[in-house]
Amino acid sequence: MIPFVNLTAQRDAYRKELETAEKRVLDSGCYIGGPEVRALEEELSCYCGAAQTITCGSGTQALELALMVFGLEPGDQVIVPNFTFIAPAECVQKLGGVPVFADIDKRTLQIDPESVERLVRTNTKGIIAVNLFGQCAPYEKLREIADKNGLWILEDSAQAFGATQNGKKACTFGDISITSFYPSKPLGCYGDGGAIFTSNPEYAEKARLLANHGSSERYRHIEIGVNGRLDALQAAVLRVKLRHLDEELERRQQNAKVYDQFFKDIPGLTPQVIAGGNTSTYAQYTLMAENRSDFIKRLNQAEIPYCIHYPSPLHAQPCFSAGATTDSGCPVTKKTCSQVLSLPFCAFTDVQAVVDRLK
Repeated sequence: MIPFVNLTAQRDAYRKELETAEKRVLDSGCYIGGPEVRALEEELSCYCGAAQTITCGSGTQALELALMVFGLEPGDQVIVPNFTFIAPAECVQKLGGVPVFADIDKRTLQIDPESVERLVRTNTKGIIAVNLFGQCAPYEKLREIADKNGLWILEDSAQAFGATQNGKKACTFGDISITSFYPSKPLGCYGDGGAIFTSNPEYAEKARLLANHGSSERYRHIEIGVNGRLDALQAAVLRVKLRHLDEELERRQQNAKVYDQFFKDIPGLTPQVIAGGNTSTYAQYTLMAENRSDFIKRLNQAEIPYCIHYPSPLHAQPCFSAGATTDSGCPVTKKTCSQVLSLPFCAFTDVQAVVDRLK
């Protein structure tokens, strides 16, 4: 079976570097925070152009911390895409806020600014824009809406660290931006990990405080926070992988072109469109299949793994369904959920082998 994400091949490629980094941490006796984490934060800021980076325990935790920094209060509404992983809406509701679900663009699958604008109310506080499947959301239009209505933007770049829009790197479009280092992400560690990015020094200070039990000095707790620390071993692994990220992103681009070339002549199978001015990390290679069940049979016969990201609109999940607010039922999201499918993909995927099996 072709692996859906070939993490074993990635480790083999960087084995000596990784083992050296891992040994350095294990021999140091400094396993939480310390020089590895500080160095990673500096390198992440340098890479994406963010003024400050604060690492934490996961991408979901980064979202929660960002909402805490914004001061989300019970009853505050936050507009989120209806087609994405649960984490953005989950974090809003966990903190007492109300997720309001916007529809998506049928070609790019990103949050639709027109849908967002229709959902703004007097108690709307912000917009969570997800850089879905590796390309950036339409930030120019979203920023116009946010500025006009006094809203903040939280950029969820869990799938898109390294992507660009009009020459600007992901993780710099939000008032606060976040990413995830889950192992299968374009920049992944060996467990959970995440980071917060911001150019606002007050936001950065508060995020760092909240991620350390609300404490800026030992045993003095200014606010109720969380244990949001990244461990040093994960930081060391990420520092190695960050050095190779650009070359991996280039290989992802080339792999995507192989898929694109193959599917362009096959009716009923339409890849996600990458909007003009964008580069994508291709966290997933995702397409829409008009007859998904038949395509799945073909994949199973060829022993090609697949994933469905995502099979249901978020507003239909049991945890949200009671009174969930949407934009006219989000028809594009509903249709997309019935057609969407992702194929094996990473920098180390033999995409030509997948294509050959499908021919």
